Parts: sequence; structure tokens; C-alpha cells
Amino acid sequence: MAQTDAFPPAYVLLAATAAATAALYRWWQQQQQQQQKGAEQDTASPHGNRTGVVSLIGNTPLIRINSLSDHTGCEILAKAEFLNPGGSSKDRIALYLIEQAESQGKLTPHTQSCIFEGTSGSTGISLAMVARAKGYLCHIVMPSDQAIEKSQLLERYGATVERVAPCSIVDRNNFVNVARRRAMEYGGDDRSGRKKGYFVDQFENPMNSEAHYRTTGPEIYRQTRGHIDAFVHGSGTGGTIAGITRYLKPRVPGLRCYLADPQGSGLANKVNHGVMFADSEREGTRRRQQVDTLVEGVGLNRLTRNFANLLPASTPGVGQKCLLDGALSVSDADAVRMSRWLMASDGLFVGSSAAINCVAALSIARRLGPGHTVVTVLADSGQRHLTKFWNDQAMASLGHSTVPPTSLDEFDQLI
Repeated sequence: MAQTDAFPPAYVLLAATAAATAALYRWWQQQQQQQQKGAEQDTASPHGNRTGVVSLIGNTPLIRINSLSDHTGCEILAKAEFLNPGGSSKDRIALYLIEQAESQGKLTPHTQSCIFEGTSGSTGISLAMVARAKGYLCHIVMPSDQAIEKSQLLERYGATVERVAPCSIVDRNNFVNVARRRAMEYGGDDRSGRKKGYFVDQFENPMNSEAHYRTTGPEIYRQTRGHIDAFVHGSGTGGTIAGITRYLKPRVPGLRCYLADPQGSGLANKVNHGVMFADSEREGTRRRQQVDTLVEGVGLNRLTRNFANLLPASTPGVGQKCLLDGALSVSDADAVRMSRWLMASDGLFVGSSAAINCVAALSIARRLGPGHTVVTVLADSGQRHLTKFWNDQAMASLGHSTVPPTSLDEFDQLI
């Protein structure tokens, strides 16, 4: 009897266990609330409302692409970045880079200061939106062969739009170089020195990838709870793929990251073989000045500072290994067919870069086999591609079928 009395009754043990479980649950809830508060603390007003359009940037949903997932037996998930207020993932870098410039004293709102950038369109639209919201002017320089609706959107946001002939980055009249020059020339008539021109320099500014390292990467990690087998994304400036890959790789054991590259771009060959080359560079085959593809916003034949952060370090003694596990080249034909498939099968109206991401995600899912999780990004919608990529007559003139595929088996011959 004395031994029995030495132990608490069963109901006491159960009560203690329940109390400990409740305490653990309360602690977990507090952690979740703190994470949410951290994501929203910069956007909440004293009344609990969000403040302004920039407060809508980020925290986009991660959606399952049903047709691709059901076909492969994998979970193919896509970050719906087209739901940002400016319509693309570029909203993130626009806000982050402008706020960094403000904190460094390079920009002051309501001083007639102007933000300058060379862009194929999406970054310009995001910059114009944030500039308008924060009290800046905006001047965008873009290649003249980009879809005209991008220029129209920019003008609606009040930006000055300068369209220039496509040419190499080494040419002083390249759209990026023109934007840099315009920024240097701006404000010379202001004796007070308050009126400044700020060149964003998205291709070489490391804060580009930092924006995604601080926002998009953590969001994906939380939304998947770290259960990811592969991440797939294209590269224009290299900011998105670099930032997300750098964030996820150390936190997800065994994660494989892949580049989705359009035809005409030399980045895939650089990742897979160490040499920057594309078949369209062969003598007598080039049709366009920059990258020989109808896909806008991704693909390049040079290394940007942001993308170079993913490759083996060239500095002796540093020894960084390549953070990418491979690259896939996606043809224009497959990009067009995937966009039409997603619209017909999933009701997803995506832009050209999102289409190549999905082609590559499908291929990687097949390589990995059923039961794996593949994550990609839908950077923008088809709404800013109506006159080119989503113009059936324009695509037909280039020899591309715009009839939705009857089966995903038609994508069997992926590289």
C-alpha cells in the first residue's frame, strides 16, 4: 500500500500530460503569430488595416497545379506571384530596392527625384507602381520588341517610357546602358541637390536576389513546411532563382534546384557544361539581337552578378560549389503549348516565363518519380502578353501551334 501511495493517481498523470500538451500548443500558436506579425508589421496601420498598395506585396499563395500533379503523381506547386498588386514577382524587388535606396539616402520622396531602370517590362511596371505610391517619378527604358501592352501599362502608372532598338549589352545604346545614362544626367538643374536620379540596376544589384532571400524563399519554406524535393525557375536578372535557392538549399536537406532556360539563352549550357553557348549562336542562325526566343523576361547570354552567385566561385581559395543541380532548355514550341494546356486544363492564364517554368517542372517531376514535391513560380499572367505570346496569329506566323495539347504525353521529348 505504501508503494502504491508513492505514485500519483492516474487522473493526476493525465491532467499533467494534458496541461503540458496545452502549454506546448500555446507556445506553437505564439510562434505562428510572431511569424505572421513579422511578415505584416511593416504594413499594418494603428487601426489594424494595411497601409497602401505596397502592403499588398508578397505573401502570395502556393497553389497546386492539378493537371501536372495528377499526371506525374507528384505535387507540383507554384507560387502565384501574378497576384501581387503590380501583377508580377518584380513587385518584391521594386519595393525592397527603393526602400534600401531610401535608407541609404539615395532617394527622398516628394522631391521630384526619379527612378530609372532598363527592363523588358515587368520590373518597370512594378517600379512605376511603387514610385507612384511613394512619391517619385519613374523613367523606364525598354527594348522596342517587347509587347506593347507593357508600355501602355507603364504609361497608365505615369512613367516615362523610352523604347530603344534591341542591341548587345556592350553597345552604349542598349536599354540598360541608356537607363544608367539617363539617371546620371538627371537633376543637373537642381541647385539644392534634392532632386536625384536613381538607377536601380536590377541585373547587377545584389539587393535584387536579397529581396527574394528575405521574402519569397521564407514564404515557400513556411508554406511547404520544408517538404520540397526540387525547385525549378528561369533566370532573367537571376535575382529570383538566386535568392530562393540560396535560402532553401541550406534548410532543406537533399533539395535539388534547376534552371529552366528558354531557347536562345546560353545559361543552361553554362550550368550543365561550364560554357556560355546556345545553338542559336551558331553562325547564320541568329534572328534577334539579345536572346533568340519569343519568351520575354528570362534568358541571357551573359552572367549577371545575381546569377553568378549560384555558380562555382571563380576566386581562388573560395571554393563555392554550384548551387544548381542542373538546367533544362525549353523550346519556344513547348512554352506555347504549355501555356495553352494550362489555360485549357487548369484555367491558369500565365505569361511566357511561367510557361517554361511549368515545362521544366513537369520534366523534373518525371525524373524524380511519383511522391515528390516540385515547386516553381508563376511570375506573371498572360495579360501583359496579349499582342505577342498570347496572340495566336503571331504565334502561327512563327510556326507554333496554339491548339491546346490533348495530353501531357506530347511533352515526352523534353531535354
